[in-house]
Amino acid sequence: MHILVLMVALMTAPAAVAQTSAPQAAKPVKMVVLGDSLSAGLGLPASDAFPQRLQKVLQNNGIDVDVTNAGVSGDTSSGGRDRLDWSVPDGTDAVILELGANDALRGLDPKVTRAALSDILTRLKARKIAVLLCGMLAPPNYGSDYAARFNAVYPDLSKSFGVPLYPFFLDGVAGNVRLNQADGIHPTAEGVDVIVKNILPKVEALLGAVAGQRS
Repeated sequence: MHILVLMVALMTAPAAVAQTSAPQAAKPVKMVVLGDSLSAGLGLPASDAFPQRLQKVLQNNGIDVDVTNAGVSGDTSSGGRDRLDWSVPDGTDAVILELGANDALRGLDPKVTRAALSDILTRLKARKIAVLLCGMLAPPNYGSDYAARFNAVYPDLSKSFGVPLYPFFLDGVAGNVRLNQADGIHPTAEGVDVIVKNILPKVEALLGAVAGQRS
């Protein structure tokens, strides 16, 4: 009787060990796009907004990622800072930071933009969340001095915080009538696809770094 019990135990033990040692399915990377109307998708169906289009392309490329649209139309960098904690919840692995366009449109002092973005980066770094900083360029109507001071904010912060920079979020889209809505500011669905295509290498590199930290 004791021999039978021992044989059963030996036969079932390997299966139990295999079951407990089987690797768990990797969770998708949680990424938040913290931005304004440019990334929120103003004037577009939700499915055509930048976060949704980016997620689709990444998933088609075999990257398991969940991208949250935390864009608020009209938001400034200071507004993004004020809502950071609830816009970027616990468990977030990476953030695409796209703020500052409304600062420039309103002619806000670049020092204010710099301080707000710096606060955001400091707090995300403390939470060990990877960040891709998206740059913005000032419109020409405020003059060259303002443009020089505003445009320098993003590369300066990228260097000081050691985060990757995508120099201009609207690269390849700004000024192109075919890729912008009637207001000349917000991209069409086709324009969003151009942004996604251009920024994709930077995003994939960011997610690769996140995956490396997980392993």
